[in-house]
Amino acid sequence: MVGYTFLLILLLSAVGFVLNRNAAQELRAGGSRLHSLPVFHGGYALALAGLPALIFVLLWLMFEGSFVSALVRASLPAEAVAGLGAGELSLIMAEVQQTASGLIFGEPAQYVRDAAAYYNTLHSISDWAMFALVLFILAGGIFLARRSVATEFRARQRVEKVLSGLMIFASVIAIFTTIGIVASLVFEAARFFALVPITDFLFGTAWEPQIAIRPDQIAGAGAFGWLPVILGTLVITFIALLVAVPVGLLSAIYLNEFASPLLRKIAKPILEVLAGVPTVVYGFFAILVVAPALRSFGGDTLGLPISPNTALAAGSVMGVMLIPFISSFADDALTAVPRSMRDGSLALGATQSETVLKVLFPAAIPGIVGGVLLAVSRAIGETMIVVMAAGLIATLTINPLDSVTTVTVQIVTLLIGDTSFDNPKTLAAFALGLMLFIVTLALNVVALRVVRKYRELYD
Repeated sequence: MVGYTFLLILLLSAVGFVLNRNAAQELRAGGSRLHSLPVFHGGYALALAGLPALIFVLLWLMFEGSFVSALVRASLPAEAVAGLGAGELSLIMAEVQQTASGLIFGEPAQYVRDAAAYYNTLHSISDWAMFALVLFILAGGIFLARRSVATEFRARQRVEKVLSGLMIFASVIAIFTTIGIVASLVFEAARFFALVPITDFLFGTAWEPQIAIRPDQIAGAGAFGWLPVILGTLVITFIALLVAVPVGLLSAIYLNEFASPLLRKIAKPILEVLAGVPTVVYGFFAILVVAPALRSFGGDTLGLPISPNTALAAGSVMGVMLIPFISSFADDALTAVPRSMRDGSLALGATQSETVLKVLFPAAIPGIVGGVLLAVSRAIGETMIVVMAAGLIATLTINPLDSVTTVTVQIVTLLIGDTSFDNPKTLAAFALGLMLFIVTLALNVVALRVVRKYRELYD
């Protein structure tokens, strides 16, 4: 029913748009001088009918589940819920909802079956009530919008106010989302640092978060020094950029300045296909092809000690994954350089390669830095390739032939399972997330300074 409701909103909003636009066109065809174009009158109907209906549906769906669950919970027999705590009531409601959806395991009690039937009935009534109210809102909006069509009606200003409000709303949502993310990280990280000294976390050289979470469990005391984890992240990111940046930039320069139109038309889409390959496929490639090749060449041929999982395998494959990001950004940045700079350099006697290196490349630095920054963020946040090719062991080393791990891998590892959020093992994930956020923010600040510097020189 929810899908039909959204379809109803879409169809009737379109009907309101067409009716108002046609009405405005008839006025203009009759010789009246409209203040706003007919399309703005149609847009006003679209906004007046569609937006209130859409907001109503979202609010209804937001509160419907809690309201229905409260009614079903109140209908449960008193003898069945007497003396039960909040957790046990939640389990009963989960069983009721599963039974209502047809997922029956075993033989539910009769009161659970009755509650499930009542739950389905309430949801059906709620869906039909929502559908009827949305229909009423849409009809009212279309009626009011149709009555507003007149020569002096300022439809354009109304539509622009609606669009401005939507953009402000989207901006506010983005800002508050960022604030919420930072606040959640800071709050949970503060709980972690209340259990583990911040000096041990920042300057510790061992990462062993496996601690006892029950009195009867045998485990180590735990070590939460983040230096091995962040060092592994930086090593893999550096290897990835060492592969991606030269190949991406050189391929962009060649395709933009030296390749024939036919070769560019064929090669550029093929290069960009790499961006659409799932990361798990890159992980398979790293562990099945790259890692054995490194062990065969480095271990058997050169006699080097190579771990089964290495930072070099993960970083090199990750670099292949990042090539299209850097290449596309660099190509767009080079294309955006004014033609006059290129022609002026060639007219003064510079060769094509000199023009690229001394004129085009410096002028395109802001866009290139943006592409590199995107690649760095993608490399720091990558998890699947590291898990499959580099491993889970936190080692304080910069040797690319050793097994290392990254911040994101450890965050996923720490949050897997049903561990409660009241011990250092779980809360350490938020501390790692906060430090990763700070490191990424510092990289963004440095990149913005570089972009502003070169933008001032070449604007």
